[in-house]
Amino acid sequence: MAETEVRNDSHGDYINSTLITTLATTKMVLPTPIKPIIPVQTGVQAQQEEQSSGMSIFFSLLVLAICIILVHLLIRYRLHFLPESVAVVSLGILMGAVIKIIESQKLANWKEEEMFRPNMFFLLLLPPIIFESGYSLHKGNFFQNIGSITLFAVFGTAISAFIVGGGIFFLGQADVIYKLTMTDSFAFGSLISAVDPVATIAIFNALNVDPVLNMLVFGESILNDAVSIVLTNTAEGLNRGHVSDVNGWKTFLQALANFLKMFFGSAALGTLTGLISALVLKHLDLRKTPSLEFGMMIIFAYLPYGLSEGISLSGIMAILFSGIVMSHYTHHNLSPVTQILMQQTLRTVAFLCETCVFAFLGLSIFSFPHKFEISFVIWCIVLVLLGRAVNIFPLSYLLNFFRDHKITPKMMFIMWFSGLRGAIPYALSLHLELEPMEKRQLIGTTTIIIVLFTILLMGGGTMPLIRLIDIEDSKARKKSKKDINLSKTEKMGNTIESEHLSELTEEEYEAHYIKQHNLKGFLWLDAKYLNPFFTRRLTQEDLHHGRIQMKSLTNKWYEEVRQGPSGSEDEDEQELL
Repeated sequence: MAETEVRNDSHGDYINSTLITTLATTKMVLPTPIKPIIPVQTGVQAQQEEQSSGMSIFFSLLVLAICIILVHLLIRYRLHFLPESVAVVSLGILMGAVIKIIESQKLANWKEEEMFRPNMFFLLLLPPIIFESGYSLHKGNFFQNIGSITLFAVFGTAISAFIVGGGIFFLGQADVIYKLTMTDSFAFGSLISAVDPVATIAIFNALNVDPVLNMLVFGESILNDAVSIVLTNTAEGLNRGHVSDVNGWKTFLQALANFLKMFFGSAALGTLTGLISALVLKHLDLRKTPSLEFGMMIIFAYLPYGLSEGISLSGIMAILFSGIVMSHYTHHNLSPVTQILMQQTLRTVAFLCETCVFAFLGLSIFSFPHKFEISFVIWCIVLVLLGRAVNIFPLSYLLNFFRDHKITPKMMFIMWFSGLRGAIPYALSLHLELEPMEKRQLIGTTTIIIVLFTILLMGGGTMPLIRLIDIEDSKARKKSKKDINLSKTEKMGNTIESEHLSELTEEEYEAHYIKQHNLKGFLWLDAKYLNPFFTRRLTQEDLHHGRIQMKSLTNKWYEEVRQGPSGSEDEDEQELL
């Protein structure tokens, strides 16, 4: 027995020495760690979570209902000078104050329900907003000005982010304000550079500016959101990677590589998804079953977001380009019923998501744990305005050398003044992983103050600015009795995009696009080859069936209205007159 133990010990020593020698000469490959499985709650915990989620849903729907009534009152009483975002944020602040008073009296406790969850924003609220903005884009002017739009969106946003982030970092090093690291400063500069396009476009529509200039600002505003999110994610990635021991040049190259990978990879994935959806709905004829057709469109709308986030790309960038491509190609493969249904559904869902975010932004003043430093807030506001100015004015002067439609100094000033911050900076600030907690609270509080400052003061000053700068147009508007309307909901609800309802046969398409328009570059390639390949050229029979389908639905609705308790047909005609 003793000999056996000695042999086993010697045999074990031999195996250990062999393993040590092998590890010393070769690199051991570790297995990929298995993702932890989130435990499913059951029993009492599941019931409590279900009750909490139910109260959160009820609270959100209640807030939305009150906001819808507010927007309706703005439209009914023609308070068009007040942007809806300003009104909804103000209502959120008022509701937050009332809830705070109720909680102080210990009548109820809604702290958990009124807290804004960043994951809910990025997974449920933001994708419909971004997809609708890309889907409702007027592609003609967008593709003609893609170079100028990209310059404003990519380089302009990067300039603003570097100015804000660099200014905060160096001011912190000089002990003027709260000290942040380089990556934290750049992350904050990136997230605060996201501009809300709603008020900007409302201003330009009120001024009746050139449609090309309108498209420049609108396209820049849409791409700007996606670029800002990608820049923030890039800075977060550098922070998680602990690159403080690497020199500045290598850090810059690493950040640039990550940004290019996320930007172009996500854009390519979204474009590919949109093209696949166009081919599927071109060859899979679902026009006679609008419910299946609409369901397929909804699936393809959200598909690139989930895939991009799953492979560490930017879902926002992917869903934006997917919306642009699906609107340009896939939309024209749909039946007229689904075209109208898709357009109105996207507008409704985007309105609800935007309203929900702005309302919770107002509520956050009383629900968010704050850390306020007056010097940090003031310097951040100065840097934000300076970054926007360095973005707009030099790039506009540069573009004027290459453009037939010049950007006037008056328009440059309005573009700078219209750089309002909205929901995206607020949600990104809550999503940042910052330590210690006081740093996270400082960034969140400062972001909320900047967003409210731009929305309430600059957004509320939109009408005085128009009257001050646009003197000649205001006189002409008074003579023509034309009202300035800053209500996005009223404008969107009153019109159906004619571009989204065009159905042309192959002969009509050839005569309308190829022969009548002197197209060049990508527009010629798209009209000659891409559009015919990805879209269905309708026959006269298809057009006839579509018109019958629309007419039958309209007649059915009209018959139901006439049979209802709303009165006689003559009374309805008199009311319309």
